[in-house]
Amino acid sequence: MSDNQAPSQRNSQESTQTLLSRLLMARGPGGQEDEVRAICLEELQRHCDEVWTDPAGNVIGLLKGRQTDPDGKHAVRIMGHMDEIAMVVKRVEPDGTLRVVALGGANPVNFGVCPVDILGDTQTLPGVLSFGSMHATTGSPQGKDVMSGALEWKDVHVITRQDQQTLQNMGVRPGTRVVLSQHWRTPFRVGDAIAAHFLDDRAPVVAMLQAAEQLKHSQIQLKHDTYFVFTTLEEESNAGAMYAAAHLPGDTTIAVEVGPVMSEYATRLSVDPIIDTGDQKGYYSRGVVAALADAAKRCGFNPQFALLVDFASDASAVMSSGISAQAGCVAIPTENTHGYELVVDGAIEACAATLVEYLKGLRTEAAT
Repeated sequence: MSDNQAPSQRNSQESTQTLLSRLLMARGPGGQEDEVRAICLEELQRHCDEVWTDPAGNVIGLLKGRQTDPDGKHAVRIMGHMDEIAMVVKRVEPDGTLRVVALGGANPVNFGVCPVDILGDTQTLPGVLSFGSMHATTGSPQGKDVMSGALEWKDVHVITRQDQQTLQNMGVRPGTRVVLSQHWRTPFRVGDAIAAHFLDDRAPVVAMLQAAEQLKHSQIQLKHDTYFVFTTLEEESNAGAMYAAAHLPGDTTIAVEVGPVMSEYATRLSVDPIIDTGDQKGYYSRGVVAALADAAKRCGFNPQFALLVDFASDASAVMSSGISAQAGCVAIPTENTHGYELVVDGAIEACAATLVEYLKGLRTEAAT
């Protein structure tokens, strides 16, 4: 953090990093996001008119608009996901090692050889994600793949140093989630950037919470209801978003995401939000794209338009399924997505400011 920053800017970034650190330490594999959910509930209860958890496990905070909307079509759903890429146990071997597969869009290289937390039904226990000894030759079962770099989940196991019966007593079984250990979740400072696993989607979650706070505690009163939806199972199936969109009012869904920084997309690591124009599930609504970009410009940012063809979001999922009439996506520029990710100082706040300005703009347009 620069010593030349104004005190208000330093305080804002310190507040951002405190909340971000809490969320990064919270373990949230798809379908088991309890630790992240607890933080979202705690924060939303300070800022929203109503807060609840729906039957799908989504956390929802409602900021009520000043006008009644009988059919609810003018409401807006802002979505960011609570889950992280992780692993799930496929089988428990006789020697107590675990065979795992990806939960979400993860490859072994995303984690590397690392400590893990095994979230048993009755107890959480430590383990080590292993590719086997690096002194292996092609004569070892996984040696060829490891040495060539073509590593697959079949080459991976988790060392537990427990026997099968002990693991059974702890509730470790097929379907048990395995996550990066809290031992390796502390964020790391790299110049003007913060680096960590799971900035996807913890950084956007922070931006959403900041936007809710700013809207609630400012003089801004939205004309129509806004739902801040923290979703489950985005990395695996978008199931949480699909349920929320089917049961909440509103014709418009906005996803808040990380955006990959790649020459392929002409995106750069900066504070300037990425405005997603389309992804593998379809193209976003032109009017929503334009409104998000205009909001970023009014905040003093230079929005980065990107067509992210190897990407998807909760918003594109619900729109492509026909349960949201319009959709858009604003993203925080992020290096090393699904790896050890980096975002620059101020990028989270820029995303929050863009969201607030977008929602203010909807208020202004509706009033004219």
